[in-house]
Amino acid sequence: MDREELERQGWERRTAEREPRLSELVALYEELGFEVRLVPSRPEDFSGTDGADACSTCLSEEALARYRTIYTRSRS
Repeated sequence: MDREELERQGWERRTAEREPRLSELVALYEELGFEVRLVPSRPEDFSGTDGADACSTCLSEEALARYRTIYTRSRS
């Protein structure tokens, strides 16, 4: 499923992270009552809020494969 479809279904992109922080954040969001979905990260998930290519230029495919992007939405 593409990111635009996730957002249409009410999912909100939170952050991209890798272990061990990934599991900690998933547990935290679930404790706060959110549904959590993880998707493979893309280079653009590491762009700054102003659209700048902050970190994506130095991420190799191997490094990128370790990251997942966290999406959350309120439980129905």
